[in-house]
Amino acid sequence: MPSFTRTALGVPASGIRRIHEIALRMDDVVALAVGEPDQPVPAHVLEAASAAWLADDTDYTANAGIPPLREAIAAKLRRVNGIAVDADRVWVTAGATEALYLALSLVLEPGDEVLVPDPGYTTFRMAPSMLSAVAVPYPLMPERGFLPDPAAIEALVSPRTRAILSNSPSNPLGVVTPEPVLRELLAVASRHDLWLISDEVYEAFAWGERHVSPAAFDREHRVLTVHSFSKTYALTGARVGSLVVPPGPAEVLRTYQEAIVSCVNTPAQHAALAAITGPQDAVETAAAHYRRNLAAATALLDGLGIRYLPPAGAFYLWIDVSDRSGGDVAHFAERFLLEQRVSVAPGSAFGDAGEGWIRICAAASRESVLEGLRRLALMPAPVPA
Repeated sequence: MPSFTRTALGVPASGIRRIHEIALRMDDVVALAVGEPDQPVPAHVLEAASAAWLADDTDYTANAGIPPLREAIAAKLRRVNGIAVDADRVWVTAGATEALYLALSLVLEPGDEVLVPDPGYTTFRMAPSMLSAVAVPYPLMPERGFLPDPAAIEALVSPRTRAILSNSPSNPLGVVTPEPVLRELLAVASRHDLWLISDEVYEAFAWGERHVSPAAFDREHRVLTVHSFSKTYALTGARVGSLVVPPGPAEVLRTYQEAIVSCVNTPAQHAALAAITGPQDAVETAAAHYRRNLAAATALLDGLGIRYLPPAGAFYLWIDVSDRSGGDVAHFAERFLLEQRVSVAPGSAFGDAGEGWIRICAAASRESVLEGLRRLALMPAPVPA
């Protein structure tokens, strides 16, 4: 048979999904590997999607999404994020994953470089590879609380660099990047005429530091912003996100959207519209639930003497298992699953800087989270050879 392309075969696989796929074939697993909210979708959101199905509102929409949803997203961006944007700059996407891919597609040629956080979400490295571009990691170090270091990032800029990718609140770290650091990153992008791609999927869940959108103080139109309904409204399977772009690329995006998905499915767009325009009580309830889970989990870890990064946002815990992972946290995560029936994401799935750490999702039931951590304490340190 003919061969597949080197590009296709060279895309790095997800170390999270590998653990998750093994767990799916097992019984009685405490599932903490995947970022799946455990909160119910509000009734008015489900009813909006159901009404669209029952009314046979299943035709194609405009590539960019239904106008009421684009208007509602723009209104929320102006009101909550401080981004002065019109609806024609908002593109409804098949989740934040497609929004990120579209953003990278707009700015990267084959061989170009994008600076991405390490540790950082897996698609930050996967998507550039699919475009025959290069993801260059910028390490996030424990001694800085895993915050980006703008000077160190600037030192990585090369003639091939086209963009910097920022993620706050961070998946997997739970770090919220302060506004001064974001302003410094934007200044780096300005000095080198780069794009800044801002992934803000977990914007609704910031526990200490206030979430800030770099586009709110972007005066040069160099920020592309990625948002999602998946985590905020527990709509992961509906696949609705958005990409906010500077003025200009409408025709390009229309072409790209047509080639990739044509448009997001219509009932899901109506669900998203109901979610963003309706009562926000469920978001507040979810945020309180995740925060209580994290508080209970960190208290347990303190009692067990296990080191972790105090979470400032999102619903993850970044836990140091270097004393028991033997320098191979991917193997440790698989052994933990097989021996203790707990699935966690190995830190190395998020980049080389994640070696020795694991990520757990605290959006499960509190008892599941605490039981998984109790079993973590049962994993012994490796016996020296």
